[in-house]
Amino acid sequence: MRKIAFIDVVKRICAKDERYDIEAYVFIREALDQTIKNFKKPDNGPDRHVSGQELAEGIRKYALDQFGPITLKVFNSWGIERTEDFGEIVFNLVNAGELGKTDEDKRDDFKNVYDFYEVFKKPFLP
Repeated sequence: MRKIAFIDVVKRICAKDERYDIEAYVFIREALDQTIKNFKKPDNGPDRHVSGQELAEGIRKYALDQFGPITLKVFNSWGIERTEDFGEIVFNLVNAGELGKTDEDKRDDFKNVYDFYEVFKKPFLP
């Protein structure tokens, strides 16, 4: 049986929840993959679980690496305005079966992790 492609799953999500652009989902998935790569892989077994706060930090680093001073503009064009939006996207992917979670994981893990102005705008001001 053929598994549905990630982009097709995201299109289905976006048809039901129009808050975020398709590119936001693709970016969050890429940021998760990059965040996992930055953790030391266990000697055996599956990759280490990433918490919501760790993922938010990984998204911050990846976004600054990819977009630098225009990160806020890019995020806003995708409908992302605060770290809580990362949680909404992640849990939409969890509910669609694209990402896993533990019993301890919750949307609130992404609440107020950092201020977008402080991390994406202020460092680039003259």
